[in-house]
Amino acid sequence: MTQEEFSKIAQTIPLQPGIYKYYDTDGGLLYVGKAKSLRKRVSSYFSKTFTSYKTHELVQRIRRIEFTIVNSEQDAFLLENSLIKNFQPIFNINLKDDKTYPYIVVKKEPFPRIFFTRRKINDGSQYLGPYTSVSKVRELLDFIKQNIPLRTCKLNLSPANIEKKKFKVCLEYHLGNCKGPCEGFQSLEDYEEGIDNVKSILKGNLSPVIQQYKTQLQDEVEKLEFEKAGVIKKKLEYLQEYKSKSAVVNERIGTVDVFSILEENDTAYVNYLAVSNGSIILTKTIILTKKLDEPAAEVLGFAIAQLRDTFNSEAKEIIVPFAIAFPDPAIEVSIPKAGDKKKLLELSEKNVDYFKDELQKKKMLLLEDKSAGEVNDVLVQLQKDLYLSSLPVHIECFDNSNFQGSYPVSAMVCFRNGLPSKNDYRRYNVKTVTGPNDFATMKEVVFRRYKRLRDEGSALPQLVIIDGGKGQLGAAMESIHELGLNGRMTLVGLAKNEEEIFFPGDSESVRLPYNGESLKLIRRIRDEVHRFGISFHRNQRSRGTFRNELEEIPGIGKATVDLLLKRFRSVKNVKMLTEGEIAEVVGAAKAKLVRAHFHTA
Repeated sequence: MTQEEFSKIAQTIPLQPGIYKYYDTDGGLLYVGKAKSLRKRVSSYFSKTFTSYKTHELVQRIRRIEFTIVNSEQDAFLLENSLIKNFQPIFNINLKDDKTYPYIVVKKEPFPRIFFTRRKINDGSQYLGPYTSVSKVRELLDFIKQNIPLRTCKLNLSPANIEKKKFKVCLEYHLGNCKGPCEGFQSLEDYEEGIDNVKSILKGNLSPVIQQYKTQLQDEVEKLEFEKAGVIKKKLEYLQEYKSKSAVVNERIGTVDVFSILEENDTAYVNYLAVSNGSIILTKTIILTKKLDEPAAEVLGFAIAQLRDTFNSEAKEIIVPFAIAFPDPAIEVSIPKAGDKKKLLELSEKNVDYFKDELQKKKMLLLEDKSAGEVNDVLVQLQKDLYLSSLPVHIECFDNSNFQGSYPVSAMVCFRNGLPSKNDYRRYNVKTVTGPNDFATMKEVVFRRYKRLRDEGSALPQLVIIDGGKGQLGAAMESIHELGLNGRMTLVGLAKNEEEIFFPGDSESVRLPYNGESLKLIRRIRDEVHRFGISFHRNQRSRGTFRNELEEIPGIGKATVDLLLKRFRSVKNVKMLTEGEIAEVVGAAKAKLVRAHFHTA
């Protein structure tokens, strides 16, 4: 849809809060969004130039717009999340979590049974959970069985059936696992008390149950019923031991939800800690795929809504690492700077880091678990798919990293026999390139790497992957020509996101089978060079290794640099200014130096 086409319908879009839906020519749902003002939000898509290719592509595909007016921003937020969850539009954030979680059900019947289920049906029963771990559910049920006698039979224990003496107690009664309500040996009131205790335990609230057992223990001791007191004491000790195993933070914190996020390219990882009465009762990490370069706050807000809905959270406070737009006024959003809540947030961040690292290791183990013959088959397939003259037992991959277009570094990872050879990994601080220039950066680091191998007489790789496509591949080939290494190894370019393979001089790309072993290996190598390069760049920034390009200008000090960045936000913006615009901030003399530096550069 063009801006001209949109202008014809713009005035028909209401100014109230609501959700909007974009459809393509075939009626397929492209995107769902929320807005305080529908007209203003939808108009923004057609009134500005997008730097993101994906957003531009979305706008180009829109053929029909639908909207739904709601009463508040909160209603729009909830409706948007519901629609995304149900329809998964192709341009919305994709939540990679299609698991069916287990519940513990309190059956709606006389003397209710409690058991494990994955099916949640609308039968009036109470479903506790869901839980992220089947083993955790089994452990809870075993714990309940040892401490709170409840029936497990499927008998219809209606008052009439019990009164008619239709049933006889079974082995569970004689083992002490049931108090025999089927023969009227246990009242409904006593049974319901046990059910209430179970609910408290499942919600992480052990204190009332422990206190009840302490009172019962004291009563039995006072009555000199030492055998009964001994049974209660064992239950009390078991409960206290179970509580000690729970991750208790601080009971004064109460019931809160804790969320943290870690982003890597188009993937985000969000960790959720559910804290009830000061104890961590649930932890879950999910993976989300960003489709339109959504900011972290938007991704985190979406994940929070989905996780709270999935796990039926009743917490009135959420703890997050930064400000988010969470429209429910009943929910308090906390960004702790210190104290127990800050420690909780740090624990969540540790969990999300660990999850991401473990996922990366599992990807590597997919190949590490293969036999030597299986690994060789993968390399043979890669040789065939890329028309290589020899088996690629030695593969190297390069990737550039920068921060907001500045401070370039580069990284190289090495795989031998299909597995990472970390002793051969290399990091490069770029020496000859000023400012953001991916092509020149790639040319430099490829030259430095293979000049060294050539001069040392070391073995060259059979395959070199340049992460970045045609431009970077062409720059890398210039270095190979200068070094006289043509024909000694094969260089290919890997187009970012598209996973297309380019050969030098070819206009058409090669697409490998999407789930083929060759592409899986290339993905693992690409992911590893991204991880290695990003961690290097982050470490360099934190150590203060980088200097701003403005600081390199003779006669310009840090105070002047700070003034310029405070006013114009980035070096890139300063480069586009006229000398007069710069002079308004730092004076004519320094403006001349700045302008001359960039003009000659």
